[in-house]
Amino acid sequence: MQMGGTRFTKASQRLHSFCLFLALGSFIWGYNVGVLASVLVHPGFKKTLHRPDASLSGLITAIYYLGTFTSYLFFAHPAADKLGRRHAASVGMGVTCVGQALQVGATGSAAQALGMVIVGRIIAGVGTGIISTSVPLYQSEIAPSKHRGRFVVMNHIGFIAGLASGFWVGYGVTFWDSERGLQVAWRYSLSVSFVPAFFFLVGLPFMHDSPRWLVEHGKIDEAFTTLQYYREGYYTSDEIYDELDDIERSVASFRVTGLVWTSMFADRSLFARMWRSALLQFLAQMCGATAMKYYLPALFRALGLSHRVSLLAGGIESTLKIGCNVLEMFIIDRVGRRLTLVIGAVIMAFSLLINGTLPLIYPNNSNTAADYACVVFVFIYSLGYSMGFGPAAWVYGSEIFPTAVRARGLSFAASCGAIGSIIVTQIWPIGIAALGSKIYFFFIIINLVSVPIIYIFFPETKGRALEDMDVLFGGHDPCVSSEHLLADGEDEDDDQGPRRRGSPIDGGFWRD
Repeated sequence: MQMGGTRFTKASQRLHSFCLFLALGSFIWGYNVGVLASVLVHPGFKKTLHRPDASLSGLITAIYYLGTFTSYLFFAHPAADKLGRRHAASVGMGVTCVGQALQVGATGSAAQALGMVIVGRIIAGVGTGIISTSVPLYQSEIAPSKHRGRFVVMNHIGFIAGLASGFWVGYGVTFWDSERGLQVAWRYSLSVSFVPAFFFLVGLPFMHDSPRWLVEHGKIDEAFTTLQYYREGYYTSDEIYDELDDIERSVASFRVTGLVWTSMFADRSLFARMWRSALLQFLAQMCGATAMKYYLPALFRALGLSHRVSLLAGGIESTLKIGCNVLEMFIIDRVGRRLTLVIGAVIMAFSLLINGTLPLIYPNNSNTAADYACVVFVFIYSLGYSMGFGPAAWVYGSEIFPTAVRARGLSFAASCGAIGSIIVTQIWPIGIAALGSKIYFFFIIINLVSVPIIYIFFPETKGRALEDMDVLFGGHDPCVSSEHLLADGEDEDDDQGPRRRGSPIDGGFWRD
């Protein structure tokens, strides 16, 4: 019996359940993004900060990504490499909760309250940076190569589910219109994220560490046990041994090269992966999605919808994106990363063209049908993003780097995404105020330019083992082959029987 190509085995059930649980980390990230749209326009929040103008609202939004940018550069990869993927996620969640608590408790004068919100968002951004890299790393490193895209997409499904929940909570608090509700409802809406954070922190200690991280740290026995746990009933014993051998060969061959993290900018093979992953992350924000996430209710209000209905429409739009991402989960390993990225960019460009053109033809909401058409194409835009940049940028970046620098590579790439987010969240409110719907044409160009870049310069990675990416991007040291490293171990064991496995990491051997 199969489910989208993955048999119903213990391994399949464990992989799906654990990757879905890990998506809680991204759920909280998405929730904090989605709920901010309603918080920024809530009367109590405006009163606390003495009615911030558009530029200050843009600063509050963008400063979050200063935190993620800082985290990607300095904290995310050391945490993932030294503590392990799951422990890093725990630390990141703890830091995120501290940042959220500061925002919830913002009080005092306007300057003091603003300071608490700003500092809280920076700290929350630092924590999110750690979570948003350690979770997809873990998912990519425990998933079978043929279905890796599916399990990493679950991370983005968590993000979209959190985004939708944030919009729905924002919509719900509009009905709390008593005097007290108008004062504090925004604090309660921010506090909701502590509930899934609690379950995330409680559940992580019961999970295994990533087998590739374990091999990197010389814990071969634990790595083998973990692989057995995640492959039971799906792979044979020999296939599990072979996968462990591949991991050991990859780690060993990278070690003998003497390359370090700075080599990602000096070594041709690593830089080829670095710039592609970084560019994908940057384009994933510059395509306009970041603006849609934060300013969607304002966009709907500009199309003639009321404040409450705008939040309702935002909740519906984000909820439909969950379904789109579930669809992507089942097709990304079939059609590949590159095709989904290209199709998604084309859909987004066309949708933005409609939203940019119709308001120019029918200004000031003079044509109701045109306004409704724009709303529909906002939903279609979301379909394109959910099939393309949204999940695929993280899938691609989490799978192309060698184990020893995977956390660093993805973190540096994600920092470029943070730069894109800062740019978009700053220019959108100013651009929409100064140019109106003409601002959409800027994002149309970004999406159209992305199509040939992706098609020409990004090799397809679907179905390849993490240890086989050198075929696409080149090896680390042509003078030292991983096959030779393993052969050395097997030669020592020639008299011990044909089913023993050599370990190039520690010189030990596996037996069936």
